Amino acid sequence: MDRFDALQAFARVVEAGSFTKAAQTLHMSKTTVTQLVQQLEARLRVKLLNRTTRQVALTADGAAYYERVVRVLADLEDADTSLSSATALPRGRLRVDVPSPFARMILMPALPAFHARYPEIQLYMGVSDRMVDLIGDKVDAVVRGGALPDSSLMARRIGELRLDVYAAPSYLARVGMPSDPQALEQAPHHAVGFLSTRTGKVTPFRLQHGAEQIEVQARHVVAVDDGNAYLAAGLAGMGALWLPHYMAKGHVANGELVPLFPGWRVEPMPMHVAYPPNRHVSTKLRAFIDWVVELMAQHAPMAEDRGAVG
Repeated sequence: MDRFDALQAFARVVEAGSFTKAAQTLHMSKTTVTQLVQQLEARLRVKLLNRTTRQVALTADGAAYYERVVRVLADLEDADTSLSSATALPRGRLRVDVPSPFARMILMPALPAFHARYPEIQLYMGVSDRMVDLIGDKVDAVVRGGALPDSSLMARRIGELRLDVYAAPSYLARVGMPSDPQALEQAPHHAVGFLSTRTGKVTPFRLQHGAEQIEVQARHVVAVDDGNAYLAAGLAGMGALWLPHYMAKGHVANGELVPLFPGWRVEPMPMHVAYPPNRHVSTKLRAFIDWVVELMAQHAPMAEDRGAVG
């Protein structure tokens, strides 16, 4: 038994959910893949998979073993890549998790160019605003805005998002123009609340006008934990919004959102790419990070550049 082939066959069966699909992706016969997994189980003296006519499922031992196998295969791939010529393209599977608006508005439109540049990288992208267990969820890296709650992570600051406050014309027609940010704490005004996935509470926002600094905990009638839903609620007139410029500018241009509170500056939001402290920064991860940095510079310039359009 070739142990590498056996490990690769086992991992591919788990990920594909069947021996047939795994055999197709490995360009092997189903019989060969089945024999490799059986030989691996015989060598380990452990049952790794429960097989039925409809599905393949990991046993408890198989799940624990799969986590280790994935890391071993990734390390072998990185080792091969590091010893290849300097002109070799990064390759392999990369699992990342990114915020939903960032994915929809910035990353997805740029994916064809990324694939053209790195055709051998398979990008597995989770799209969410939730907290991610990088190790438990087998994620190589996450892109997140705001302060990182886990100080043990390695992180690269990739920029800052400039934010401002906006509201839909339908909201302003119904309740009027708020005089200042603190008016959002009083009836009839309110904002759309954004729920922190870490605390479960609505996130307050900090603003500055000259030397004056305030924190606003606005009233809300709806609160959500997803960036796309947050924007949709604001466009529907459910309250004021704190938005990065890249999310707001198109809606401002077509009249769907109106900027509020001229002269007030919202505290900018730092953006990071974070990854586990024991994770080697492979060439494919470095390529992804560099790509995200490029996109940030194009679509979301640094907060200090007040003259640029975010």
